[in-house]
Amino acid sequence: MFDITVIEPGEKEKKEHEVTSVVDFLFEHLDQFGDPKQDIMKCADYALSTGPGYGGFIVRAWDPEKKQVAGAVIVNETGMNGYIPENLLVYIAVHGGYRGKGLGKNLMKTAMDRAKGDIALHVEPDNPARYLYEKLGFTNKYLEMRYKQK
Repeated sequence: MFDITVIEPGEKEKKEHEVTSVVDFLFEHLDQFGDPKQDIMKCADYALSTGPGYGGFIVRAWDPEKKQVAGAVIVNETGMNGYIPENLLVYIAVHGGYRGKGLGKNLMKTAMDRAKGDIALHVEPDNPARYLYEKLGFTNKYLEMRYKQK
């Protein structure tokens, strides 16, 4: 039903259209959990960079019948391990018309299989996807706190 592809570091120029479609999709479908489009693009650029200290990958689910992105994930590598997981799942979204059909689980499993090392993600307490993450083995180890510079 869906074509699931992984876009790797160094493939941005070759797959420019796919990367742009993922960024546009995430901007539209992250709903209240989203960020400005330029921030999503920065995340994608980081994931696909081959420069030292960068890396990650993008997972894209494509609906060939409707010729549209059905879901997407962006994972950034942290370059660390142990005290901070090796990977940070920054963005994941599923098109509203495909929710509740296992696509989010499929995207997560693809990302988990591709990642080298542990994965951290941030989820709002009221985000229904939280229950999927818990079923897949994610735990809530810390309470996150942030200080915002003025």
